[in-house]
Parts: sequence; C-alpha cells; structure tokens
Amino acid sequence: MASTVIDSGIFRDVFGTADMRRVFDDANAIACWVRAEAALAAAQGAVGLIPADAARRIAEGAAAVAIDPVGLKRDAENVGYPILGLVRQLSAALGDAGRFVHWGATTQDIMDTGVVLQVREGLALIERDVAAVSVALATLAASHRDTPMAGRTHLQQALPITFGHKAAIWLAAMDRNAERLAEIKPRALVAQLGGAAGTLASMGPKALEVRGAFARELGLAEPAITWHVARDGLVETVQVLALIAGTLGKIGFDIMLMMATEIGEAFEPFADHRGASSTMPQKRNPISSEVMVANAKAVRQHAGAMLDALQQDFERATGPWHVEWLALPESFVLTAGALNHAKFVLEGLVVDEARMRRNLDSTGGLIVAEAVMMGLAPALGRQTAHDLVYKACRAALEGGRTLLDVLSATPEIASRVERARLAELCDPANYLGSAPAMVDRVLRERRR
Repeated sequence: MASTVIDSGIFRDVFGTADMRRVFDDANAIACWVRAEAALAAAQGAVGLIPADAARRIAEGAAAVAIDPVGLKRDAENVGYPILGLVRQLSAALGDAGRFVHWGATTQDIMDTGVVLQVREGLALIERDVAAVSVALATLAASHRDTPMAGRTHLQQALPITFGHKAAIWLAAMDRNAERLAEIKPRALVAQLGGAAGTLASMGPKALEVRGAFARELGLAEPAITWHVARDGLVETVQVLALIAGTLGKIGFDIMLMMATEIGEAFEPFADHRGASSTMPQKRNPISSEVMVANAKAVRQHAGAMLDALQQDFERATGPWHVEWLALPESFVLTAGALNHAKFVLEGLVVDEARMRRNLDSTGGLIVAEAVMMGLAPALGRQTAHDLVYKACRAALEGGRTLLDVLSATPEIASRVERARLAELCDPANYLGSAPAMVDRVLRERRR
C-alpha cells in the first residue's frame, strides 16, 4: 500500500505525473545504474584498463541482464546501499566478463552518475512543460493586453492595470526559469567517478582517461575533479525547481483569489463536477490552483533540505547524502505535477472581462484619484489639486456618490475644467500607464 501522495493510487496524479514518476521509479533507477556500469566497462576497455573483450561483453550485455528486485532490496537493506547487490547480479550473469564489472569504482560513483542520468531525463520533461505553460501565458498576455482590471495592493484596489499585464508578469518569471534550466545543465549533468576516496587511485595512471571516456559514453560532462562531496550541482537543480514551483504557486494563488465569489474575475476551466462540494452544489473550487500552491510549499521545503545536505563531511558523507534520496525525486515529481495543473488552468482559463470592468468601476472613480490629481495639476497647481481631490474622495465615500459627480459639483474645479475632461480623468481605462507597452516588450523579448 502507498504511504505518500506521490505513490498513492488515489492522489499520485493529483500531485505528480506518470511521466516524472517513471523517471524516478525503481526500474529506471536500476536501468541508470546499469548504464553507468556498462559505460564504465566500455571506457576502461577503450583505454586498456580491462580486457577489451570483457569490456565489450559487459557494455553490450549488461542492459539485458534481468535484475532481481527482491534480491536487490534484500542486499540494500543489509548493506545500506543497492550497488553491491547490483554488481553481484551483473557479475553472475555476465560469465567470465563479470569479473571486471565495477572495476575500481565505488558505490557512490554509480549511484551519483545514475541520478544525474535521471536528472537529465527529468529536466527534459520540466523544460517541455515550462515551455507549454509559457505559451499559454503568452497567449493570455497578448489577448488581454488592453483588458482593464483593478490592480490590488495589500488586497485593496490600488490603480488600474490590464489582465495582460498581470499575465505578462507571470510569463516573464517563467521565461527566467527557462533560462535557469538551461544554465544549470553544465553544472548538474556531470559524470561522477572518483573511487573510494575521490582520487581514482584504483585505476592507475590511466584513471583520468577512463573518466573522460566514461563521461563521453553517457553524454555527460567530465568534471575537473571528483564532486561526490561537493553537491552544488544537484542542490542548485532543486533550487531551480523550487523557483519554478514557487512561480506556479504565485500564479495559482492569484487565480484562487480572482475566483473568489466577491471578485469573480477569472476561473479555472469548467468540467462536470470539477471543484464541486459534497454539500454545497453551488461551489466551484480552485482545485488545480490549490495543488499548485501546495506543491510549491513542499518543494520549498525540499530545497532547504538539499541546502542542508550540502554540508558533507570529509571525503564521504555520513548521512547528508541520504537526504537527497528523499528530496530530489519528490522535488521533480511535485514540480511536474504543478506544471501539469498550470497547463490545464492557463490553457483554458475563463476570463470575465465584464466582471473585471464592474469591479474596476465599483469605487466610483476613486481608483483613479491619482490620475485626477495629476490631470488637474496643470490648471490648479499640484498641491491645490491634491487637496481638492482628497476632499472630493472623502465626500464621495461619505455620500455614496461617484468621484466625477463630486468633482463636477466643486466650484474650484468645475470653473476651470469641463465635465467631459473630468469624465476622461475618472475613467480607469484611461490610466493604464505603460502596462500595454510592457506586455509588448515581454512578448518581443520572447520572440528573440
């Protein structure tokens, strides 16, 4: 029976995705370890460290060996690590050539290189989904470039913005995350081969040739020096995942708030009974957005754990390494889950432009008091305009009137500025600043 939401038959596709779980499941972990062992033999055979025929038989035959997971589990529980049991099974299955399996290597060489292979697969899925989310955001930004809505600070209406501006802010953050994904690869996708204490002494004078060939066999970068106790590449990877999940959490949080009954400006796509309540038939809950927020919080915790595990003792860690076994796979699965929900929400987001406009008009023009003040300043002087508009705002609030009506009834203003001009100043759609232009800039930079 499953004990976590990631493995639960009920919840696993709520919080994660099948594709990412396959990357980090036991079968693929074993396959990656076997690939590392095969690549090691091929590299050692190429430089003459082990017999060429044995190297060939290992390299060609290792993937076909049926690894017994029950035996591997038993050995891992006894030894504390799975590689000794893996080597035993490979050696037994490969006949005479099996004597040269794992030649001069250590457990962590194989496990670290194996996890890097998994990370490479996982990053490809993350990149694919980040791109899809960004396309959805770019579509929203472009189509709602000029859709006015209330911008809010401290949960209060502040100044008008456009929904396209909001979406472009989300988009710019996702585009930066895409850049980060590309930037971490040279530091994260690096082969590990160091032997017992990182010096490769067991492989003699051709050790560095072996490591170079080993990395090339796997399509990974070759390190300048052993990194098994300097884990910054993998740690940085999880920090980037936390940034991606956190960005999605911010988007999800905004959408949850916009779905609130009193706001009602945007909604997750409708599906029969999606987000329904067991007792309240009228409910339309923000299910995907809630998971995006939850997953962001969980990946943040894992990012902290990875940073803590960066402190490894001497030339082989006693404990911190194991933290990665918990944090890294879950970070990938949870981030993939958040991206999956984001794609669903953003590709089908229901935007209520009319409700956005009604909310924008709900203050009777008070949201553009700054615009009115600046518009009156040339005729009245900045300070006089400020004081008169301040009084007008108070009068509008106390009397339940629109700002335009109060301004038009103020002699000091009405004698200097026509009502038509006051109406222009009081229309929130006329005070969007550079919001549309900034949307254009974000979209232009993406096309480059």
